Amino acid sequence: MRHHRLAAVSAALLLTGGAAGSATAAAPAGPARPAAASAEVPAGVSAGVAVFDRQTGAFTEQLNTSTRFRSASVVKVLIALDHLWGLDHAVPDSDRAWLEPMLRASDDGAASAYWSDRGGAAIITRMVDRLGLRDTAPPPGGYEGYWGYTALSARDTVTIYRYLLDSAPSPVRDFVLGNLRQSTRCATDGFDQHFGIAGAFEKPWALKQGWSGSSYEKGTCGPPRTAATARTRSAGPAAATDVDLTRPALHSTGTVGVGDRSIVAVFTLHPVGTPYGKAYTDIGRLVRSLNVPGASRPAGWRFGTWSDHVNVRPGPGTGNAPITQLPAGVEVLVGCQARGEVVNVPPYTNEWWAYLPQYDGWISNIYVNSPDNKMPDVKDC
Repeated sequence: MRHHRLAAVSAALLLTGGAAGSATAAAPAGPARPAAASAEVPAGVSAGVAVFDRQTGAFTEQLNTSTRFRSASVVKVLIALDHLWGLDHAVPDSDRAWLEPMLRASDDGAASAYWSDRGGAAIITRMVDRLGLRDTAPPPGGYEGYWGYTALSARDTVTIYRYLLDSAPSPVRDFVLGNLRQSTRCATDGFDQHFGIAGAFEKPWALKQGWSGSSYEKGTCGPPRTAATARTRSAGPAAATDVDLTRPALHSTGTVGVGDRSIVAVFTLHPVGTPYGKAYTDIGRLVRSLNVPGASRPAGWRFGTWSDHVNVRPGPGTGNAPITQLPAGVEVLVGCQARGEVVNVPPYTNEWWAYLPQYDGWISNIYVNSPDNKMPDVKDC
């Protein structure tokens, strides 16, 4: 049967901008798009973007590169580099126990411990001086203990990664990048952190993501957890006062391609109240529009989804425990589709399932914004 999902159309409209009752508006334009020539920023989103091609030594994308954003968890790269500064031997096991989850799974408890132990804002002061950062600044007055309120720009983020790749001692470079290459889909606070770069490009990549905002309080994969942020009161230079601390932030930074050819820094702010799935989709569309030399783009078709936290299964049926759950209303890449277990979500019924290669799992087509049970143009598995 056809399923336009009128009961859930409001969630779909957040994604597609279509009219109520119009399933056509949610259908994809075709296979995943190739590289574009310039950044395409979704409506309502504020962005700072920089893409640096290490092979040519030139930027391929620059948009608001000096604009300061609150860093969220991207600052954890600076926290790690400060702690490891000058290290010329293997990272001790005692540090690995804290640094690995901080870099791979964006663990907040580890960041807070280092922030407290190493002087809070003094970490940022030291790293600004060491790396010659131009826009980076400690959290503003009254928020000294909130490491995620550190001011950071796209161009400074490129500078940080260039130092890491080209100048850092090899034990530091190998350790930090090695962990960023092992970024986990589920962060320790329960968020699906494989948005932006991870969703737009195939490996190899190395990631440090960031998210901050009241709209993102509910976890999207794994058991949601809340980690308290230490509130130390550390002295430091004058903090930035031009950083937006209100709108939800979602950032994707790292390296892409063989040999870490491109450095990508994308910082975004979204309207207050934006659901996580909508912000996740918007930063994905922005990153996919970028000219990123060396990037490999996955094949498939992109569709919107509806419903809250759709289960991703290891096969086209509900017999096995879910691998994870999708952020509510997020856009997904579909590799192919196949018949499987019949799923009933009254008044809808559907036996077709979509394979999501980036999750290595399946969701029922009943949760896909498509005019028919079987998605148009998508190949059979």
